[in-house]
Parts: sequence; C-alpha cells; structure tokens
Amino acid sequence: MHRKHRKNEDPFTCVMEMIRRTGEILEFDKRFPGAKMVERIAISDKIIRFKSIIPRDDGGVGVFQCYRVQQSDTLGPYKGGTRLHPSVNMDEVKALATLMTLKTSLVDVPFGGGKGGICVDPKGLSVMELERLIRRYVNQIKDDLGPDEDIPAPDVNSGPREMAWIYDEYRNYSESARGVVTGKPLELGGSLGRLQATGYGVALITERFCYGNKLVNPAISIEGFGNVGQFAAMKLSEMGFRVIAVSDSGGCVVNQTGLNITRLLAYKREKGQVADFPDAKPLGNILEAPMDIHIPCALGHSINGENVDQLGSNLKLIVEGANSPVSSQAEKILEGKGVTLVPDILANAGGVIVSYYEWVQNREGLYWSEDEVLGRMNGKMIAAYDRVVNYAEEKKLFLRQAAYCLSMEKIARAINYRGSQ
Repeated sequence: MHRKHRKNEDPFTCVMEMIRRTGEILEFDKRFPGAKMVERIAISDKIIRFKSIIPRDDGGVGVFQCYRVQQSDTLGPYKGGTRLHPSVNMDEVKALATLMTLKTSLVDVPFGGGKGGICVDPKGLSVMELERLIRRYVNQIKDDLGPDEDIPAPDVNSGPREMAWIYDEYRNYSESARGVVTGKPLELGGSLGRLQATGYGVALITERFCYGNKLVNPAISIEGFGNVGQFAAMKLSEMGFRVIAVSDSGGCVVNQTGLNITRLLAYKREKGQVADFPDAKPLGNILEAPMDIHIPCALGHSINGENVDQLGSNLKLIVEGANSPVSSQAEKILEGKGVTLVPDILANAGGVIVSYYEWVQNREGLYWSEDEVLGRMNGKMIAAYDRVVNYAEEKKLFLRQAAYCLSMEKIARAINYRGSQ
C-alpha cells in the first residue's frame, strides 16, 4: 500500500537531512572551504523523467510515468535497481539513488549511485505488456546506459526476467552489452549467488551482531517475504536461528518455537502468501510479535511514528533489509529505548556487492563458483560492519550516523582530489 508521508517524514527529506547533519559532524565547511561539499554529495548529477506509452493487449494503450536518477559517478559508474510499483515517484527514486551512492561508498564497491522506477502495478499487465514496457523504457534511456556509464539492476517487482529484457533490448544499440545490467539469468551472464545475495547479507549482519553482543537464541521476525525476506529467513534458519514470525501483503504467521522455513517457503510458492500456514498461528500485526530482532524487508517507512510503539519491549535490534524502512521519527524513539539499528546502506548491501562481482565477471570473461562469490561478499560485509561498529564506538555515534560519516568522508575526499571544475 502506498503511504503518504508528512513533509518532514518522507524518505527523500530524511536522507537529505541526514547528509546535512553528517556534513556538520565531519566539518566539511571548515575542512573544504568554499567547496560546497554537502551540496555536491546531495544533489543528483542528472534526473531523467519521461512517459512510456505502450500498446495494450486489448487494443488500447498504456501510459506510464518513468524515472532514472543518476545521482553520483564520483566513485564509478551509476548503479542502482529498477523499481516497478504503483507508489513510485520522483522523490522516492531520488532518495533511493542517494542511498545507493552512500551504500557503494561504504562497502568499497567502485560504483556510484543511481535508481530507476516505473509507476506501474506489474500485476495489472500481461507478460507481453510488461516486456513491451521494459523494452520501451530502455529504448528511451539507452543513450544514458552502458557498462561504464549507468548499470541497472533488480529491485521491487523486477528480477532476472526483467534484467534479461533490459540486456536484450540494449544489445540492439551497442556491441558491449553484457555488463550493462546485473541480476541477469545465469544463461545470459548472470552471477551465481546474485539472487540470494541481499537476503544472505542481511542474515550475515544479524549473525555478526549476535556474536559480538553475545545474544543467544534470539526470536527473529521478518516483515516482507519477497526475495530479500525469503533468502534472509532461509539463511538464518541454516545458521540455526529461530525465525518466529513472518509477514507478507496477505497476512502474518507466528510460531514462538520457530517456523519451519523450508515448509513455509514451499507453502508460499504454492499458495502465493504465508496466511493460513498450518504450522503457525495468525497474527494481526507483525510488530506485535514477541521478537528480539526485527528485520523489515518490505517498502519504505513500514515502521514510523504512528506504529513504532507497537514494537515489543524485548526488541534489541532492527536490521534494515529494505531501503528506508524506519522513519526518522521512529528511529529517534527506538534509539531512546536502547534499540540498535543496522542501517540499510550497510545491512542490505549484499546485492550491490554481488552485482559488482557479476559486472567484473562479465568484463573479464570469468565465471566464479557460488562459494567464491558469496565468500567474497561475506568478507566485504563483515569488514564494512566492523568498520561501522568501531567508528560508532570511537565517536559515540549511532550506527546509521557512523555509516553515513564513513561513506561521505570517502566521497568527499574523492571529490576533493578530482578538483572543483
């Protein structure tokens, strides 16, 4: 469901305020006098807004609002997913593109940040109509894409199939097409490990926190059971963790002793939702589950000022599997209660890390094993997490602020080296 945000609570405003505050902490104005460093980090390089018109199967036409934001190429080519959702709007895409810039910097991936979106409910289109829309979208921005320019990837409601269409359409206009998009099917140059990378990374960060904080047998809830939520649940279960509650758009189920994730995944594939799963009880609101750790993997601001108090008193950790799932107001309340929050630009970075590995394999003609891909990803995720935690402890900051500081410091240094012209 599309959420209307108050002006000071919409994701773009929240990200911009965080960047401004981080610039003050890092004393950019003092260290880089006259350079306007905060503005150079915050303002997008290029915003592409257009409409796509396609023929419908019934003989009519469909008209769709489309976006591609190229936020920053300071550290490398623009990189970011292509979101298909009826709530997509300009501010959301700008916010997500900015988060990608910060994310790639934080985890030492040599990409910049970007994001694409189409305001559409893909469930309302036939497969042929959706393919026409994706191909039309690519045709209209083809001059702005490229393996060294701007590299799309999967996002909400887009996956390997849609990336294959992007790749195939772009091939009509360029000979060097394979690295233009990541998250492709394996047969078209995709990477082993890419499909599960984001969810596995979320699980890895959760495990790292529990190990460092001696948290034994925590009760875990997962909000949103799409790609990220499913693979996070699967990996956590393999690690021996107890996932007690899961929700999707159709409902929520809970089992205090732990859900059988293998059976739940099979049930979800068969029924299309988790509601009425036989080995669990229904729960009206997942925020009310008796959890120690909550992993939101749905859309932005699913936890906000209006519902944050529904979270139980046992909550110790939130790991942001989605982008911007916790509003600024909710975050302040959680911080006041002593809840640790691992921010999105760290927690869900596994996807862009493995996207980078896919791009490298495409460029070099390599084909890494799944163990090699995920092993490399694990190393990057753990290194980034440890850097953020150590910096937060040293500077007495919350983890999100520490992550922004580390990310923006790297970007600012790169901008400074590149000069003012």
